[in-house]
Amino acid sequence: MKNHQTQVRVRYSETDQMGVVYHGNYIPYFEIGRVEWLRNKGISYKSMEESGIGLPIVSMQINYKKSARYDELLTIHTTFKSQSSVKIEFDCAIYNEANELLTTAVFILVFISLKTGRPTAPPDYILELFKTLV
Repeated sequence: MKNHQTQVRVRYSETDQMGVVYHGNYIPYFEIGRVEWLRNKGISYKSMEESGIGLPIVSMQINYKKSARYDELLTIHTTFKSQSSVKIEFDCAIYNEANELLTTAVFILVFISLKTGRPTAPPDYILELFKTLV
C-alpha cells in the first residue's frame, strides 16, 4: 500500500531533436506519479485543494541514470517514505519498457493552507491514511 505505479508514454514535445526527454520534463512525470498515488488511496488532489489544502514541493533531489526516449512507455514508481507534522516524503523512480532504471528522485512536500500560505497539519482523512502505511 506504500507503493503505486502508473505509466506515461513520452510525447514528442517532451524531447529534443534526438528524441531524448529534456531533463526538466521528468518533474511532471514524478508529479503524475504522486497525484496518482493519492488517487489510488482514495484522495483527490483537486478535492484537497477545493477544501483549502495545498501540497507544494519544498525539496527535490533527482538522479538521472539513463535517458528516456520518444514514444517509450515509462513506469513511474511512487513510494511513501515518511510523514512528519506537516511534511510528507516520497521516493520515486522511473523505468522504461525494458525495465531499465532511468531516474530516481526524493520529494518532500508540505501541507499548507491555501488561504494563509502557511504550513498546516494534514486533514484527518490523510492522517488516517498515514496510520495504515506505518
